[in-house]
Amino acid sequence: MKEINLTVNNQPYRLSVPPHRTLLEVIREDLGLTGTKEGCSLGECGACTVLMDGKTVNSCLVLVGEADGKEITTIEGLASSDKLHPIQQAFVDHGGLQCGFCTPGMILSAKALLDKNPHPTEEEIKQGIAGNLCRCTGYAKIIESIKAAADNMGGK
Repeated sequence: MKEINLTVNNQPYRLSVPPHRTLLEVIREDLGLTGTKEGCSLGECGACTVLMDGKTVNSCLVLVGEADGKEITTIEGLASSDKLHPIQQAFVDHGGLQCGFCTPGMILSAKALLDKNPHPTEEEIKQGIAGNLCRCTGYAKIIESIKAAADNMGGK
């Protein structure tokens, strides 16, 4: 067992976990935060995307020990108690979600992009979400949602 300290969605955790477990497993199974999805388990689809110290990572590829001492943000950490984050709201308002399976990872990738570049071009948005696969929307509504979020958050 390995003792680790994580801050997930601004809440500190001290856990004793087997070192072979992934961050995804700990987030879903130990912390009960099921918004982060397990898709391919190979780092190919982006369904498990979370922010680790503000950068996107495929949590299925991160051994939990690599996250020791890190700040993790999951989809549950974006909304306030009674209000969606502007990116989440834009996805709702502009049809950027269909089945919803890819949506948490897509939104966290969009957040990382907009935190770094509040005025992205369409091409920059496409690059920002390149690691996230969606089988439902064809990406047009997702891109539109991210553009709207940038506008609502003071971006372009």
